[in-house]
Formats: sequence, structure tokens, C-alpha cells
Amino acid sequence: MPFKQNNLIIALLAGLLLTQASFADVPLHKQTLPELENRLEAIDAELSQLARYSLRTGLGAIGYRSAAYDRAETPTWVQVDFANVTELDALILVPAIWRDPTSGLQPDGFPRAFRILAGTNDDPDGQVIQQFTQDDAILPRIAPLVIPTPGVVASWIRIEATHLSPRAADGKYSLQFAEILAFSGSENVALQQPLTSSISHEFDGGLGWGDHYATDGFLPYLMNSGRGHGNFGYYSDIIVNQDTELSITLDLQRIHPISRIQLYTLNQGDTFPQASPSDVGFPRHLLIEAATQADFSDRRVLVDFTYESPYDLGPVMSWAVPPTPCRYVRFRALEPYIYRKAPHVGSRIGFSEIEIFSQGRNVALGRPLSASHPQHAGTTRVLPRLTDGHNPYGQILPLRDWLEELAQRHKLETERPEIEQELSLRYARQKTNLRRMGWLAALLATGIGFTILIDRFLQTRKIAQIKERFAADLHDELGANLHTIGLLSDLAEESQGDLEEQSTILHRIRAVSKQTGTAMRHCSDLLEANDLYTDMRSDMNRAARRIMANFEYDIVVEGEAHIARLSQRVRTDVFLFYKECLINILRHSGATRFEARITASPKELQLTVHDNGKHLIHDAPASLRRRAKLLRAKLAISTPPEGGNHIKLTLNTRKKRLKKFW
Repeated sequence: MPFKQNNLIIALLAGLLLTQASFADVPLHKQTLPELENRLEAIDAELSQLARYSLRTGLGAIGYRSAAYDRAETPTWVQVDFANVTELDALILVPAIWRDPTSGLQPDGFPRAFRILAGTNDDPDGQVIQQFTQDDAILPRIAPLVIPTPGVVASWIRIEATHLSPRAADGKYSLQFAEILAFSGSENVALQQPLTSSISHEFDGGLGWGDHYATDGFLPYLMNSGRGHGNFGYYSDIIVNQDTELSITLDLQRIHPISRIQLYTLNQGDTFPQASPSDVGFPRHLLIEAATQADFSDRRVLVDFTYESPYDLGPVMSWAVPPTPCRYVRFRALEPYIYRKAPHVGSRIGFSEIEIFSQGRNVALGRPLSASHPQHAGTTRVLPRLTDGHNPYGQILPLRDWLEELAQRHKLETERPEIEQELSLRYARQKTNLRRMGWLAALLATGIGFTILIDRFLQTRKIAQIKERFAADLHDELGANLHTIGLLSDLAEESQGDLEEQSTILHRIRAVSKQTGTAMRHCSDLLEANDLYTDMRSDMNRAARRIMANFEYDIVVEGEAHIARLSQRVRTDVFLFYKECLINILRHSGATRFEARITASPKELQLTVHDNGKHLIHDAPASLRRRAKLLRAKLAISTPPEGGNHIKLTLNTRKKRLKKFW
């Protein structure tokens, strides 16, 4: 069941990876903010399900190291020969790792650029199946490099480095690997297979470096799947009697053709530094036997292992064996581990986990065990722990799945900071935009406030202008008409004996009264364009006849076409100015004659009114100044030497006028 659960988890992770692949293929700067945030969440979710890095401590085999060179471009290669022609699925290269005091864990001597060749005994030159350049940026990494090799059939693989990396010891260039693995399905067909190289380290076989260490199955990592509960396996009681055999027998419960055996050592580096030696409980001489009979009458020796130095032992001991049908597997300590801690001295045996593989599957999982020696009383390190599928870090994964998860973790942990950086840039940009929007909103609010104030000011000014114009129109239009009616009434009284003259005057009074009524009805409309005054020449003559009843006058209008192009409001204001001039002449000058002239051109309109009265005007009357102001025209009044009064209004007709709010 744990094996099936593990496959389900891997399938779910693979599905999650596929759903995110489309986002990973799109450059970060082209992805939307929600896409980046979702991708970051997906990465965190996937990382929480992946195996984690836990490194070995203490002595042990390091791996393969070539000779040192002065040039990075020195051609260097290693080759692994398989026992048979095999169809490969993947090649996994595990870097040697060192602790840099500045930047932490770093790869040591892993090539920056290389190519992989594969061939058979009949094809000694082989073919390039994969190639990496410096542009691929496979470094830095402490994670395995997984290289898919689907459809490759070979009896050997060769790794040819084209650009080496400097090693930590002296900065010289060398080629190093902690382990080289080649998988056919779930089986590492490179395990304990011979390795040849262009040139090996001068201390081959010593100090943890050597050709055979590249395929010994020892990795720099401890199996830490990051899921499930951990346990510390089985550890026997101290056996003082030297004649007592220390052995553990595993019953597979049916016959299986087994091909690989794995033993997990007890001390998995759970404390720093390690509280116990890395070889605690592991026999100095271990014999692994297989049989189909419970009494081992048909036993076959599968592994005869002698532990001679710290370089011979690793966290996981793997042995590939010829396919052997068996039901029972026995682990015999021909030379047991000796426990020395006064006052107790004696033999002990112990492992963290036992795995027996048949056709790529661990058939020992959950199977019963028995021991030939007394077991430790009052401890949790009991025999069933040896086949429960867990080590001190949790659930044990299949080797290939574990290494692929570490490689995937490296990929995601490399991608994550890039996404975080892009998100930080986006958030900073958003913050800047929000700040700008805040300033813009403040400016907009200020602008709205100013607009409201200006509008109130303009409305107030508009009302004042309306009042001013209304007063001017009432004065100039209605005042003039009422004065005319009063004048005509006086004339009517003087002509009582002349019925015809009296009738004419009454008709004139009637006409002025009618005009006054019309003006009163349209008083508010005088503020807009209206049709009271449409013909300047006729209106001026009619006003002269009504107001200046007994005056002689001469009226000249030039440029009527230009006058017609003026707005009705301007024409009305000019006419009312003219009427106010007549009222002032009538009231104050004592004149008997006047002349009025309007001259209009595309640029200008001039209105002049001249009378023959007394020099009574020293300053422009307020009514004329008011009307000139409404027209935004120039007003000039003079008294010529020959007598009379001269009024001149000059209006620039081409000046752009501000729109009046009425």
C-alpha cells in the first residue's frame, strides 16, 4: 500500500507540473500579475510535497575526481560500461558537494559544459545523445542533474567534459562526480559497474576518491522524503556471549526473483556532529544468503561484504545481485559490530531499513522478520521497523523518484526567486502607480474644488452682469420711451387747436406706447438675441422721429453688410447706445439739430453723434459709460471749437470675446 500511495503522490505532482508548464514557458515579464501569484502558490504547494536536501556527515567515499588541469577547456571523460545492452530511460549525475564558508553548499568540479555519448560494444565511437553548453546554466547546483534518455539502447555511456569547473581545494580544473546513475525503469544499471576515464586522480582508491566510487551507490544526500513519520529502525541488545550468532531472517512469504538488496545504516546523521559513529550496529563482515526453504538447506550466498574502512560504508548500502528466486533472506553477522561503553562490552547488530527488490519493486515491505539473538527489551527499535518503509526522516522513496524530486526541487527553488523578484517589481510599480493615482486624485479633488469656486464666482459675476444689463436696458429702452411719451404729450397739449396735428401726435404716442409694451414683454429676452431691432438704418430713423420730434437730423449708415454679420446682442446694444445719446441731447444740450453716423468695416464699427447744443457735457454720462462697458467698446466725448457736443463709440468687431454667462 505505501508503494501505491507513493506512486499516486508522484502522479499528482507530475500533473501539477504539467498544468504549470505553459506558464513556465512564457517569459516572466509577459505573464500577468495573477498568473505570477498563482505560479508562486503552485511552486510552494509542490515544494511542500517534494523530497528535501539532507546531507551526510562524517567520513565516507566522496566519488570520482579526475586529475587537475590548468585550463578549463582540457578534454576529460569518464565511461561506465554496463553488464548488458540495456534500454535507458534516464541518466542522473550527482555533483560532489563542498561547504563554501561564504556562499554555503556548492558543487565541486561539476562540468559547466559537456556532452553524453552512448554506444554498444559493436559501436565503440557511439553517438551524442545529449549536450549541455555554458548557456544552459546548469550550475550552480547541489541537486542531481536528471537527463532523460528515452529510446537509447547502449552497453556504455561516456561523459565528455568540454569546459571544466575549478575545484575547491586549489582552484585547478577537474572533473568530479559523487555518483553516476543510469536507469532502465526503476533499476540503476550503472550500480557497481566498472568505470574508465581519460586520466584518474593520482590517489585513486584513497582519501575517498577513486574510479569505482562513481558507481558504488553512495550519495552525498540522506533519504529525506519530507513526508511520513520517521523511525530509527532496529538495534539489538548487547550480546556478551561471543558464541551467539547475530542474524536476522526475512520471510518474503512467497518466492520472488530478487535482483537488488539495500540496507539503510542506523546513524543517518540526525545530530550535528553525529552522536554515534556512522557504522554503528553494522557488521564488519556481513553475509547475505537466500533460500526457498525455511531451514536454508538450499541457501545461496548473494553478498559477502567486509567493512574495512570508512570509505566502504554509506547511508544506503546497495548490491546488485544475479536474479535469484527465493522466499527467505538471511543477514548474518560473521564479524559483528562491537559495542564498547563501560561497563557494557559486546556484539550488536542493527539497520534502519531492509529493502529487497524484485522486478523493480520492494517485496520486503511489511514482511515479517525473526532474529537468532535476544532482542532489546523496553525499546521502540523492534524488528518490524526494518520493513515498514521508513527511515529516521520519514517515508523511503524509490531511488529514481527521490533523485528526480531533488532535481525538481532545485528547478523550482531556482525559479521561485525569479518570480519573487518579478512580483516585487510589479508590486513596486503598483505602489508607484497608486502613489501617482493618489497625487492625481488629490490634484483632481483640488481641481474640482477650484472649479466649484470658479463656477460660483462666475455665477455671481453673471448675476451681477445680468443685473447691470437689466438696469441698462430698462434705463435706455424704457426710460427713453417714457421720456418720448412725455415730450409728445406736451406737444399734444400745445396743439389743442390743430386737430390734425393733435391726431398725428396721438398716433405717435400710441406707437411709442406699443413699442414700450413690447419692450416690457421682452425685457428678459433683451439679455439674449431678439428680433426687436433688425434693421439699423430704419430703427435709427424711427427712434429719431419718435424722440427728437421737432429736431432736424441727418442719419448715415455705412457698411450695413458688416453690421448684419454682428450678433443680435451687439446690434441691440449699439442701437440702445444711440437712443441714450438722443435722450441726453434732448434733455441737456438745448440743441435743435444732430447728426448720427455709423461706419462698419470687417475690423471695426464706429458710431458718432454730433449736436449743435451747448457745451454741457464735461464727462460721459453714467448711462453711456455703462452701455460702452457692456459692449467693451471705447467711448470718447468732446466739444469741438465750432460748438456742440461730439460722442464717439469705437467697437473692435474682430476681437475674440469671452463668452458671457447669460
